[in-house]
Amino acid sequence: MITVRLSRVGTSKTPIYRIVVTDSRAKRDGRHLENIGTYDPRAVEGAKSFEINHTRLSYWRGVGAQMSEEVARLVARNPAAASA
Repeated sequence: MITVRLSRVGTSKTPIYRIVVTDSRAKRDGRHLENIGTYDPRAVEGAKSFEINHTRLSYWRGVGAQMSEEVARLVARNPAAASA
C-alpha cells in the first residue's frame, strides 16, 4: 500500500519533516517515491511551517494512497496551504 507520511530530515533537537509518498513497508526515513511538501513544527509565528503540493497530493490520493494520521491532521488544520 502507498502512504503519504512524514520523514524526518532535521538535525538533533531541530526536527524538520518532509511530506513524502512511500510504500508503507519502507522505513520512516528510507526510500520514498516522491517528496510533496515540508513541515517545520518549530517555525516562528508568521513563518511558513507547512507547505504541500496539493496537485500531487490529489494525484496520489486518486491512485489509492492513504494519508497517515499526522499528515491528515496537518492538511485539515491548514486548508489554505493545501489548496495553494
